[in-house]
Amino acid sequence: MKILLLLVLLGIHSASARIHSLKYFFTGSSEVPNFPQFVAFGLVDDVQIDHYDSNTMRAEPKQDWMRKITEPHYWESQTGMALDSQQRFKASIENIKPRFNQTGGVHVFQLIFGCDWDDETGKLNSYQQYGYDGEDFIVFDLKTETWIAPSSQAFFLKNKWDADEAVLAEQKYYHTQYCPYWLKKYVEYGKSSLQRTELPSVSLLQKSPSSPVTCHATGFYPNKAVLSWRKDGEDHHEDVDHGETLPNHDGTFQMSTDLRVSSIPPEDWRKYDCVFQLSGVEDVVKVLDKDAVQSNREKPMDTTIIIIVAVVVLIVIIFAAAAFLLYRRFSAKSAPSPASSTEVQQLNTERE
Repeated sequence: MKILLLLVLLGIHSASARIHSLKYFFTGSSEVPNFPQFVAFGLVDDVQIDHYDSNTMRAEPKQDWMRKITEPHYWESQTGMALDSQQRFKASIENIKPRFNQTGGVHVFQLIFGCDWDDETGKLNSYQQYGYDGEDFIVFDLKTETWIAPSSQAFFLKNKWDADEAVLAEQKYYHTQYCPYWLKKYVEYGKSSLQRTELPSVSLLQKSPSSPVTCHATGFYPNKAVLSWRKDGEDHHEDVDHGETLPNHDGTFQMSTDLRVSSIPPEDWRKYDCVFQLSGVEDVVKVLDKDAVQSNREKPMDTTIIIIVAVVVLIVIIFAAAAFLLYRRFSAKSAPSPASSTEVQQLNTERE
């Protein structure tokens, strides 16, 4: 698996609702415009829990329930560890560049580490891997308790770390004890939020008659969901393109999947439906119906109605204007009304 900057922004998704995960992403960089030299953040069940960068120089919670952690000096400790990592990452980039015959320029050094825990079986999986400029650099293998160097430029680190018993003991303790301990604590702290279920709104969208129909689900939680197309009640994979699961600003998620409909006869559209599936809740089904497909293009009927209404309004205005002119002309030629004539009123007054 390539360690790309995109992974730092999006994270990696677990496959089962009963598997909890704790992941950390550290990114050190040099000469990257408008980007901090060091960024670190953690995710619990793919929800960001904290953040640190070299601009703020401070570890901060990203969830309300993280603010309630009772361990004394927790955030001071997190800030201190992040500061230490910031210095080490800066030095690591300078040490690695000569091994790639590099001097200046944009370079990125990344670390992804964490653990997954199945709360039903108790099974634990842990990992730690470094990447340099978007390529795998060095990985820790917990089973053999050794380092693996996919990049030949990392052999010097592999030999150094494999020979250091203190480093290996520290790695083993973190992955088997420390990481699962904190993962379970975080899950307990945030269980009211992390273990909630929210269903999405599902829509069918199409840009033009020749475009694919997009089934879009947004606002769901957790992110261990499946969005797929069916035909006659059976899973359908032909002419289907699946999108990524992406986070929303409110902590929920969105995803989409496209169905190319250009070869589907109009009378067969209702044979297809889009299905959103989330463990523990009833499926959300959206039948492929032309009337249900939303589009930003104007429909011919809508345009016709607008034109008809505009013509009717124009005719009404013309008739109203003509009637007003005729009234003005008639009024000008007619004698004043006795009730409103000042002359008649004056005569009446004089007689009295």
